[in-house]
Amino acid sequence: MDKRTFNSKVLLFGEYSIIKDSMALSIPYGKFGGSLDFKNDKSIDPELRDFSKYLKSMFARSEYDSNFDIDSFEFDVGRGLFFDSSIPQGYGLGSSGALVAAIYSSYFKTGDKKLSISVMKQIFSQMENHFHGSSSGIDPLISFENAPMLINGKGPDVCSVNIPDYSSGDGAIFLLNTGRPRRTEPLVNLFLEKCKGEEFDRLCQKVLLPITNGCITSFMEGNVSSLFEFFRQLSDFQYRHFTPMIPTLYQELWKRGIDEGLFYLKLCGAGGGGFILGMTKDFEKTAQVLGHYEIRPLLKVRPN
Repeated sequence: MDKRTFNSKVLLFGEYSIIKDSMALSIPYGKFGGSLDFKNDKSIDPELRDFSKYLKSMFARSEYDSNFDIDSFEFDVGRGLFFDSSIPQGYGLGSSGALVAAIYSSYFKTGDKKLSISVMKQIFSQMENHFHGSSSGIDPLISFENAPMLINGKGPDVCSVNIPDYSSGDGAIFLLNTGRPRRTEPLVNLFLEKCKGEEFDRLCQKVLLPITNGCITSFMEGNVSSLFEFFRQLSDFQYRHFTPMIPTLYQELWKRGIDEGLFYLKLCGAGGGGFILGMTKDFEKTAQVLGHYEIRPLLKVRPN
C-alpha cells in the first residue's frame, strides 16, 4: 500500500468561468494532506465501505476492470483501512480528490506503463463522481501528480505546468479562512440557472472569461502588476454578479478591498464558505488590517 501523503489543492483561477470554457489553473497545497493507514481497532470506515461498493460496480463496467485490485481494497477496508487526512472537508481544498488519488495509487496497477494524463483524468472523474455526482477529475489528478495543472479552456485538454517562482516578495496571494464549510453542488446549480438568463450569460462570456484568462496569463508570465489589475477586475465582477456565492459576513470586507485597493478578494472554488482567495502588494500591512481574520500566505509576490 502506498502510504505517501497526497496534498490538497487550491483552484487559483477559473471558478465558474471554466464552465463557460475559460482557462483554469489549480496548484497543489502542501499545508494539508492525507495518507492511507489502518485503525488500531480495525473498525470499518463506513465511507470507504460504501466507496468500495461503488468502485466494484464502476470498474466492472470499465475497460480498466483488470487494473483495479478491488479484492485487495475490500480486504483492507475490512481490516480498518482509513484515510488519515488533515484536509478540511467542505472548504474547496480537494479532500475527496486526495482520497481518490491515494486509493488509485495503491490499488490501480498499470505495470511498467504509465497512463496519460487525459486517461487518468477520465478514470479519476469516474471515481470521484461517487462523492460529488459529477467530477472533472482535476482534483485527484493534481493530488496524484503533485503538480500545477492548467486546463486549456474548450475541450478536455489539461497539462501539468511549471509556474514562476513565487517564493519571495512583500506581496502575496493569500487564503482567508471563513471558518464555515460549504457544499459545492447547490452553488454550481445556482450559477447554471443564472446562465439561462441572456444578460448574465453574455456578461460571463464577454467579461468574466477575458478577465479570468488575463489572470492566468499574467500569473504564468510572472507579471505581478498586470495580475494585480486583473485580480481587481475579477474581485469587482464577483462582488457585482456573484453575491450569493460570497458569505454575507464577508461582503462588506470584500467591498472595502475594492474601494481602498490594499487587497482584493475573490472566490476560492465555488464560494459560500471555506476559503476566500486574496491578493495584496503589501502582505504585512494587509495582515494588520485583517487582524481579526485568519489569513495565511499561499504564494509570495514581488510587485513589478
